[in-house]
Amino acid sequence: MADKHKNFIGGQWVEPSSGDYFENRNPAKQSDLIGLFPRSTREDLDRAVRAAKSGFEEWRRTPAPARGDVLRKVGDLLSTRKDEIARAATREMGKTLTETRGDVQEGIDTAYYAGVEGRRLFGHTVPSELRNKWAMSYRRPIGVCGLITPFNFPLAIPTWKMFPALVCGNSVIIKPAEDTPHTVQLLVEVLEEAGIPAGVVNLVHGLGEEIGAAIVEHPDIPVISFTGSTDIGSVIGQTCGRMHKRLSLEMGGKNAQIVMDDAELDLALEGVLWGAFGTTGQRCTATSRLLLHDRIHDQLLERLIDRAKKLKLGYGLDEGVDVGPLIHEASRTKVQEYVEIGKTEGTLVLGGEIPTGSGLDDGFFFQPTIFTDIKPGSRMATEEIFGPVLSVIRFSDLDEAIHINNEVKYGLSSSLYTRDTVSAFRAFQEMDNGITYVNAPTIGAEAHLPFGGVKQTGNGHREGGWEVYEFYSETKVCYLDYSGKLQRAQIDNYDASPY
Repeated sequence: MADKHKNFIGGQWVEPSSGDYFENRNPAKQSDLIGLFPRSTREDLDRAVRAAKSGFEEWRRTPAPARGDVLRKVGDLLSTRKDEIARAATREMGKTLTETRGDVQEGIDTAYYAGVEGRRLFGHTVPSELRNKWAMSYRRPIGVCGLITPFNFPLAIPTWKMFPALVCGNSVIIKPAEDTPHTVQLLVEVLEEAGIPAGVVNLVHGLGEEIGAAIVEHPDIPVISFTGSTDIGSVIGQTCGRMHKRLSLEMGGKNAQIVMDDAELDLALEGVLWGAFGTTGQRCTATSRLLLHDRIHDQLLERLIDRAKKLKLGYGLDEGVDVGPLIHEASRTKVQEYVEIGKTEGTLVLGGEIPTGSGLDDGFFFQPTIFTDIKPGSRMATEEIFGPVLSVIRFSDLDEAIHINNEVKYGLSSSLYTRDTVSAFRAFQEMDNGITYVNAPTIGAEAHLPFGGVKQTGNGHREGGWEVYEFYSETKVCYLDYSGKLQRAQIDNYDASPY
């Protein structure tokens, strides 16, 4: 009998009010039932909101350095449970253990960084334009934050959202992807052990169209942070705009790796293999376009096909596995549909099929797939697939490559392989992305740097780094006039000389 898991509301593990649950199964082995998780309702959410509002009143008055101390303890506890959590994440998400260990390490790094920021929530003290008047600002918390997270980084992305929100003094309600609820449950258990006060962190499981939508629409949740598809993000944006909510969106990508004719080809080859097929291509930062200069196109393509066909598919906990499954059947069906589109727009040179045998029949596996002769502006060159499918595009000079990179509606990550410093700095300046790497693949994020994109990848806010702390706090400006008389700033200064 599978375990029935619970929500975490007001410091207690509680069953859903409806008594309904959904299954969580291993995408590499569908016969492996991980557990049953609450199919929560609006009644459960209302309970969580009441708890979060109560927890906020205590937590907001806790000194920020003390809030940071709790997050530092969370980092310590995550470190002791690193391998356990990584294995659980691989079981329910599918990517290799090497990758989920990195996922957990990113959460640890984020915890320690957030702990330090508890002593660095700086405001500003500035000179007033009037005599005997003091002027300053400080940052203060907002309230209850609704956090909706995806399946592909089931530990890291929840920490990107949760830890800065907590250090800033907010309470949170988190709804993890229904495909990866267990990893977030383990994270909340760590927060509970670290001593987070009751009501400050609340975990509400459920389906996106049900509990996710309810979080976005709830009038007592003023802050929403969402990572997921651009289509769903657009709907959330409309709701939050109408309700005047603060909103952070991190959405799709169609990232390009550009390889110039002066590039170190061995390095570029390793970069595209990792960028395109790591996490089975299920990353918003995945390398889904490979732009090759005319002079090295055929040579690097031949080497890429040879290496990619040797990638081993399988369960991420098994030795020697390079590529795990897709997250569910709908995702695999979408990849199959794009393979058919690719056959009309280019040349299929590798993969394109569902593999069988060797323990693969019980999971949602798909072969690493490469198309050549893809034209800029085509569907394969512009639409996000979110799977192990790479489109190869030929170009003749850097100007053309930058144009191809910029023509898509997304703008998350980009990559340029070159030995030329001038080309590198041109890429930094002219490539229309939130992130540009030189001589590294399109993926990867460091906890102390902002992460996010432009255009339809997001709405201008960033996760990670120092900028996210501005999203989860408000600026309060304070004046103290000790002149003993009425002063009217610009009115009194109207006739004053500027010298």
